[in-house]
Amino acid sequence: MAVSPSRIYLDYNASAPLRAEAREALVAALSAANPSSVHREGREARALVEDARRSVADLVGANPGEVTFTSGASESANMALSSAWLVSGSSVDHGALAVLETDHAAFLEGGRFDAGEVTRLRVDANGVLDPESLADWIDGLGGRRGLLAVDLANSETGTLQDIEQIARQIEGRNVTLVVDAAQCAGRIPLDFARVPADAMILSAHKLGGPKGIGAIVLKSTSTRPYPLIRGGGQEKGRRSGTEAVAEIAGFGAAARGCLFDLRNDDGRMVRLRDALDAAVTEASPRTKVLGDGARRLPNTSAYLTPGLKSETAQIAIDLAGIAVSAGSACSSGKVGRSHVVEAMVRAGLDVDAADGALRVSFGFETSEAELMRFATEYTRLALRVGGEGGYAERAA
Repeated sequence: MAVSPSRIYLDYNASAPLRAEAREALVAALSAANPSSVHREGREARALVEDARRSVADLVGANPGEVTFTSGASESANMALSSAWLVSGSSVDHGALAVLETDHAAFLEGGRFDAGEVTRLRVDANGVLDPESLADWIDGLGGRRGLLAVDLANSETGTLQDIEQIARQIEGRNVTLVVDAAQCAGRIPLDFARVPADAMILSAHKLGGPKGIGAIVLKSTSTRPYPLIRGGGQEKGRRSGTEAVAEIAGFGAAARGCLFDLRNDDGRMVRLRDALDAAVTEASPRTKVLGDGARRLPNTSAYLTPGLKSETAQIAIDLAGIAVSAGSACSSGKVGRSHVVEAMVRAGLDVDAADGALRVSFGFETSEAELMRFATEYTRLALRVGGEGGYAERAA
């Protein structure tokens, strides 16, 4: 992705720009041999793969042996969302799947579960999982084993789930926990060794790596779903198919760069996000920052203004030279309401879901001036629509 110097790119949650070190590693490995070959060229390719595996593991606090490379987060999700798993070396069957109603489409579709086995759990007005909804699902399992899939951070609002609290609820209740951390890796510190999850899903292009490569991180070699792709037994039998050496090398380089950024972050990302929120809401008091009552990613804000259609705002801001999103990239370009906003409205959020939200997501390279430029363009649009009242006044 080449971003023109005359434009401002604020859609990192859709895809982060390819990092320079990732591009260099990707190009250098394009002619790599098959890493399963035993000759010198094959061993050199294998070394590239294993070096990248160590780098990805370092970024998320995992052991290299826990990292399995896939074609991306969607494949990882479909691999994880399977009724058949090996748990502590024994084959077990999950009779039910629970996902959050705000989760990414890769979870909402249910993977390899039948539709009748999938339950969508409620969230509150900030998009945080409702503990009562989870408790009801657990109580309804009976003697079945359940699989719970949770987006650690929502891609549209940046809302973070309390994984520790969720883990306490499912402890001892015969539930396997799968966490999608695609939006978190490289943006907040992760420690898979301490995260109470059985599997974690990652995507390279969300953190500045190449598209078409991702990973599933499994807590131990004896806890894993049965393979989605069978064949030559690559990736220790967990995911067959010749490894994409160049893409993997780019993933590893991006992971190393992200880890450096995180270790040197002094809280600047949070300060930038909070300054942006303040600039928008002070200029347009009727604008709502979605999820502002919960912990959020440091790089993400979603704004909703009464009467301002997100699609209209996105087009106008794009014409002003700024790239933002009117929701998750998996649904961008489609006419329809955000399932995330609708779930939050059902929980009591006082907005009109038909208006939709505009998402801003940025990176370590983004400047305060670029964010303030967005704030100026967005609030100019926000102040043009409707009267002074909020939703309650408009509905009266």
